[in-house]
Amino acid sequence: MLGPKRFGAIRAGLPGVASNILTRRLEDLERAGILRRRSLPAPASAPAYELTESGLGLRPVLRELCRWGAAMPGHDPRLPISPTALMLSMEAMIRPAGRFTAGFEMEGEAFALTADAQGLHIRRTDAAAGEMSFTGHPNDMAATIYGPVPLADVAASGQVRFTGDLSRGQGFVDLFRLRRPIPAGEDA
Repeated sequence: MLGPKRFGAIRAGLPGVASNILTRRLEDLERAGILRRRSLPAPASAPAYELTESGLGLRPVLRELCRWGAAMPGHDPRLPISPTALMLSMEAMIRPAGRFTAGFEMEGEAFALTADAQGLHIRRTDAAAGEMSFTGHPNDMAATIYGPVPLADVAASGQVRFTGDLSRGQGFVDLFRLRRPIPAGEDA
């Protein structure tokens, strides 16, 4: 969804899915015109999969499915999540307000989430950069973005590294729909 990916990276983001099943599904999606195979440029020069124009057209559908799934009684935000899935989830669950650029780095993948006059944009980058940045494991990042613990406490614990203004960072994480503030006097 956020650029070409090698088979191994796709498989790593889908724990529990056997290689042969994933290969068949990717072949089906390729035949349906949803994705295509291509070679990554040097130095990687490796085969990868990327969405076609038709595949990219599914993004609004996936955004709505994400919102729907998060509202289901069985939704468990503690389950493993890949870096790309977390970024797409964040795109679906944010209540945009103002302008910002936040950088994210998880398991060797980096992204920028930008809000401007044209809307909300997510893109892959070489490193987490922006007026604020978050670095950590995707599940720790999800707990930081969606959980009730204040960003200052998460950053102090080292669970997720945060750079930038903590007040602005807290305002950013408060934009996400799954956040549940902690009532005064109650521990996390």
